[in-house]
Amino acid sequence: MLQSESILKVADNSGAKRLLVINCVGGSNRRYSRIGNLVTVSVKKVDPKSDNVKEGKVKKGQIFKALVVATR
Repeated sequence: MLQSESILKVADNSGAKRLLVINCVGGSNRRYSRIGNLVTVSVKKVDPKSDNVKEGKVKKGQIFKALVVATR
């Protein structure tokens, strides 16, 4: 289960490496997110070698919506 301030590893090739959960999308009182839920995230660490980072599509501090695909 994820909640606000959780740190995530990215499982795609966007160029972001670490994300910080800002909000769990789906209801005003939603506290936790599980697999398949959307979360609002902020980029905390990027891979400087990625093409998306070089082109300026992904920058540190940007806010995105992300889908939770796995938890441990």
